[in-house]
Amino acid sequence: MGSQLGSAGLMLVNTLINIYLFLLMLRFLLQASRADYYNPLSQSVVKVTQPVVRPLQGFLRPIGRFDLATLGAGLIIKAISILLIMQIAGYGMPPLGGVAIASVAALASAILKIYFFALIGMIILSWVAPQASHPGAILIFQLVEPIMAPVRKVIPPLGMIDLSPIVVFIAINLIDGIVVGALTRAAGVSGALVGL
Repeated sequence: MGSQLGSAGLMLVNTLINIYLFLLMLRFLLQASRADYYNPLSQSVVKVTQPVVRPLQGFLRPIGRFDLATLGAGLIIKAISILLIMQIAGYGMPPLGGVAIASVAALASAILKIYFFALIGMIILSWVAPQASHPGAILIFQLVEPIMAPVRKVIPPLGMIDLSPIVVFIAINLIDGIVVGALTRAAGVSGALVGL
């Protein structure tokens, strides 16, 4: 019974860390998509993630729109959490290469989940409130536009029907299944702690 409670506790801790990682990657994507920084939701994400990003901003400078400090913070937090959870669970010290691969897989998984849920939100909003001015709706449209615009150039809307989200959903699932799946398998035992 105690071992099951301990295992459930470790999985809860892993889930909470993955939720924070989700917020870090959301911050990364908001900056990469040049979303409105002064949007109240953007400000909330920045305030929640700033304590772990600030120490890395001194030496990890952004490259264009990509905030390396946020990516670095995500990698470090996930790697430390994997090491600690594996130690507490009694697996001993996992191979550091596997931990690094699992951390990269976790970041990729979080980014793909953000896009997946943002696309669902965009589709629902386009049906019920296409001209919505709520900060959340604006942020969703700003977040997905950089990945939707190139697809729309290739597959333009057919009248009122836009097929580009279907193509993006397929791409997300392929990347998740092939790339993240391969990284998770390559991480070995550490791969069990990758996703939500």
